[in-house]
Amino acid sequence: MTQQLVSKISAKEVRVIIVEDYKLTRVGLRYALNEIENINVVAEAQNAEIGLELIKKEKPDVVLMDLGLPGINGLEATSQIKVISPNTKIIILTSHDREEEVIASLGSGASGYCLKDIDPITLSNVIKNVAKGACWIDSNVAHLALKLFPKPDNTEIMNTNNSYDAKAKLTERESEVLKLLVQGKSNTQIAQELIVSVHTAKAHVCSILQKLCVDDRVQAAVKAIKEGIVSV
Repeated sequence: MTQQLVSKISAKEVRVIIVEDYKLTRVGLRYALNEIENINVVAEAQNAEIGLELIKKEKPDVVLMDLGLPGINGLEATSQIKVISPNTKIIILTSHDREEEVIASLGSGASGYCLKDIDPITLSNVIKNVAKGACWIDSNVAHLALKLFPKPDNTEIMNTNNSYDAKAKLTERESEVLKLLVQGKSNTQIAQELIVSVHTAKAHVCSILQKLCVDDRVQAAVKAIKEGIVSV
C-alpha cells in the first residue's frame, strides 16, 4: 500500500499545451505524447493568440512552441508566456536551426530547444526533465547556444588543456555514456543501448557529472561539445 502511494506521488503528471500551426503536426504530437505515461496534452492551438488564452486558463507545466507561427511568432509568444504564467516552462520545437533563432529563443525564456526530427521518446524525456526545472538543447544546435557565453582571450589554450584533462579522467565506458548523453538519451535508453541496468547507467552519469565538474546533464553535454570531449 505504501509503495503504491509513493509511486503515485513520484509520478506526477506533466500537463502540456502544443502551439503549432500545422494540424498534422499537432495531431501527431498529441497522439504520440498522450501514449507516454505521465504526460497529458491538455490543449492545442494553431496560433499564438489562441495559445496564450489557453495558457492563461490552463496554466500548463510545459508548452511546446513552434517558432514560425502566423501573427505573433513563437519568440514573442515565449516572452508573453513568462509574464502571464511564470511557472510554465517553454520548449521550442522547430525545424529552424539558425544561430540567431537558437540564441533569441533561449534569451526569450525558453528552457528547451528541440528540432522536429526528435523521436517521441526523447521528446517525452525532455518534457519531463524540463518540467522539473532542467534545461535541454538539441545536440545539433548546442554549439550555437555556446555563443551566449563570453570566451576568455586564452580560450584555445584552456579548451585544449580542459579537453585533455576531462578525457583522461573519464573511463572508456563513461566516454560511451557521455556520447549518448549528448544525444539526449535518458538513463533508461543508455542502459538499453549499452545492455546494462538503469542503476548502472545512472551511476555512470553521476560519475561523469562529478568528473566534468558540472551540475546536470545539459551542462555536461554543453561542456563535452564545447571542449571537444565529444564530437557532434
